[in-house]
Amino acid sequence: MTRVRVNLFVSLDGFTSATDNSPDNPMGEDWGRLAAGHIATRTFRERVFGDTSGAGTTGVDDRYTAAFFEGVGAEIMGAGMFGLHAFPGDPEWKGWWGDRPPFGTPVYVLTNTLRRQDWSKPAPPGGYPYRVVPRPSIPMEGGTTFHFRSGAIEDVLAEAADAAGGLDVRVGGGVGTARAFLRAGLVDDLHLMVAPIVLGRGTGLWDDLGGLDLTHKVTSEVGESGTIHVTFTR
Repeated sequence: MTRVRVNLFVSLDGFTSATDNSPDNPMGEDWGRLAAGHIATRTFRERVFGDTSGAGTTGVDDRYTAAFFEGVGAEIMGAGMFGLHAFPGDPEWKGWWGDRPPFGTPVYVLTNTLRRQDWSKPAPPGGYPYRVVPRPSIPMEGGTTFHFRSGAIEDVLAEAADAAGGLDVRVGGGVGTARAFLRAGLVDDLHLMVAPIVLGRGTGLWDDLGGLDLTHKVTSEVGESGTIHVTFTR
């Protein structure tokens, strides 16, 4: 049965990201500190960097990283995670991950940005009529295809679940998208990677989202990096 999964990095003081993201540094200055235990694992190095040397950590952190990639049939992400806000007018923009993104599934990008397309000839003085069309899907190497949707998250989730073919749907982020799914009660499995750092700034995960421990079973385990893996399971 399809389940909805979310994985998030969070600091000890409850922040999931800083506020200094930019096109040159899309994850922000603190992302490397938040995700250090995850990035160092053998599985991450192999799946994201293509490193087949066997380098990287193993153990608890690597086990959770491997589980991140398993059993997922479709992905949902926000426009910011795809980079639409950073490159709003670039029709050639295909996301941050190169020609072969690490998803290998259909990916549904939530956005209200529609592509404006003219009637095929240069604009005369005073302008000319436009017709508005959705962004076309973008097939990538390795099985990833980006689809752009502007509907309600429940409708997008239904489409993604159908595409997943019985596998899980992962809500990849950013934090605003994850919070929207949590607020709507749509998340079955939440995995928090709590880094042993204090940010003191950023986007708070739990604002107005109390009570998940009452509807989900909570477990925790500490990895070799000091990362605390907290899971909420419906």
